[in-house]
Amino acid sequence: MPEASPLGLLGGTFDPVHHGHLRLAEEAREALDLAEVRWLPAGRPPHREAPRVSAAHRLEMVRRAVADNPAFTVDDAETRVEAPSYSVTTLERLRAGMGGRPLVLLMGADAFLGLATWHRWRELFSLAHIGVAARPGFELSPEALPAELAGACADRLGADPCVLRAAPAGRVVQFAMTPLAISASLLRARLAAGLSARYLLPDPVREYIDRQQLYRD
Repeated sequence: MPEASPLGLLGGTFDPVHHGHLRLAEEAREALDLAEVRWLPAGRPPHREAPRVSAAHRLEMVRRAVADNPAFTVDDAETRVEAPSYSVTTLERLRAGMGGRPLVLLMGADAFLGLATWHRWRELFSLAHIGVAARPGFELSPEALPAELAGACADRLGADPCVLRAAPAGRVVQFAMTPLAISASLLRARLAAGLSARYLLPDPVREYIDRQQLYRD
């Protein structure tokens, strides 16, 4: 049986971290009754081009972004290794120290729809639950998923967050998220062009970017 309240896990490149990431984490915490959300900045993301700035800068931006929220913590382990940051190996590391505590891997709907392209993706279900932030019009149902993913999730889908406490891993639960049309690529383009990112980023992150002169062409 689970040993404690569910722990949310939010991984990503965070290049840079922005209000969309923060709202996903906060709304997941409330909707899924998570005791904490642990942020996991990737050192070397395997599924996309190399980040624009170093892992050390991205880690520091995340730390500054979450500093005023006692329910948010930061795990820097992935930024300290040279190997690619695969979700399955990250979860294996965390599970080894968590016993039977429920872990909930948080992601957006678009990322979840591409889950079958991830490294050793079927093993994720034995290591953690998955919490999916629903965008408008998205319905977490077998009919809405690619065939391979639908087959793997046939007996896992649900909307009741209470199931997350009943086992350490294995369920997929949708939660609603306030739509925010903010993306890291949009922010990088604005910053490269010398345009303001005020109100798109937390002020401590924006100030750090300005001071370090990050993302400038």
